[in-house]
Amino acid sequence: MLVQSIVLGLIGVFAMLDSRLLGRLNFERPLIVGTMVGLALGDLEKGLLVGASIELISLGVVQVGAAVPADMTLGAVIATAFAILSGSNAETALTIAIPIAVLGQLLGILMRTVLASLTHRGDLYIQEGKFKKAQHIHIVWGTILYSLMYFVPIFLAIYFGTDLVKSIVEAIPEWVTNGLNLASKILPAYGFALLLQTMLTKKMMAFLFLGFLITAYSGLGITGVALFACIVAFVMYQIETAKSGGGGNGPMQEPDPLDDL
Repeated sequence: MLVQSIVLGLIGVFAMLDSRLLGRLNFERPLIVGTMVGLALGDLEKGLLVGASIELISLGVVQVGAAVPADMTLGAVIATAFAILSGSNAETALTIAIPIAVLGQLLGILMRTVLASLTHRGDLYIQEGKFKKAQHIHIVWGTILYSLMYFVPIFLAIYFGTDLVKSIVEAIPEWVTNGLNLASKILPAYGFALLLQTMLTKKMMAFLFLGFLITAYSGLGITGVALFACIVAFVMYQIETAKSGGGGNGPMQEPDPLDDL
């Protein structure tokens, strides 16, 4: 269990560094990080299943400005590990992921408060000409503190909490479990609703209904519909590019994103 706790803690740190140091390669997404946890614990199928379920919820979680959303990455690592180690299903994992994600949100607020004070310290170092210390404030200490914010909760939760969580889950009354399972099924729909609220426009509405009708009446699976959508998107991109390039008379130019303004 010690080795597993360390490995899962390092996976959490790696996922955290994705958007802060590595350039956002999408390793922090619950689907990807859940798959990595499943691979590390020898149950890739359940890791993928739990990660996909948490991903549906996190689709509607958007960080706007200084707002700190629920930390679905931290929730995905711990919930996926608990589901695999305790033999629970994906619905139970979702009920664990939400409170852990909220805890990660609170830790994130605390960490940002600490880093804000370190930023002021870095400003003082710059005024004093101590540029190396200022560089360490931003690159070294910021990375170390963020890494500890992920590693410590994951390590403690996995090393000390698996048996405890399993016993708590088994002690929960059936009516409570049924209610939690129902809530876990509503949350993905809520996440999709939040996503559509920000993305769905009159221009995109036709494509939404087109995908729905193809899925409902064509007999194709999700993979087939996705491949069909990629082809349609590619053809439409070629048409729009040709229009912006003067219909092929002259060099083709990329559309200027400022034209919409």
